Amino acid sequence: MKSALAELLDKNRIADLCARYAYALDQKDWPALRACFTGAPVFVHPGGRIEGVDGIVERARGALEPLDASHHLLGNIVIEVNGDDASSICYFQAQHVRAGTPGGDTYLIAGSYADRLVRTSQGWRIAERAQAYLWRDGNRAVVAR
Repeated sequence: MKSALAELLDKNRIADLCARYAYALDQKDWPALRACFTGAPVFVHPGGRIEGVDGIVERARGALEPLDASHHLLGNIVIEVNGDDASSICYFQAQHVRAGTPGGDTYLIAGSYADRLVRTSQGWRIAERAQAYLWRDGNRAVVAR
């Protein structure tokens, strides 16, 4: 049976991984974003499905590079660990800012990430992430491509 301490350490490392993902997005640190995923991840979002880390990074880059800033906040993280596999779900709020956008400079998305994670030789990594939107507010043109 796994010790309580080992389980707490795994949960802490997974929560840290989720935070590193959000921070990488806001810093536009594409190598750090890439390091959050396994070699063959899947990202399901309201607009479709992306397979492979290259596609995930390119989607993030395409969405965030034109912005002046973004701010991804995470909360209510629930993590279940089962050996070298885990699942997590958390809420996010993502503020997007692009100055001078006709109709307003900000766009806010609130939703959730549901993850399937695996322990690798480099630590915990996201194998599959499903993003859902709960609500949105502001000027959608801020994130228009």
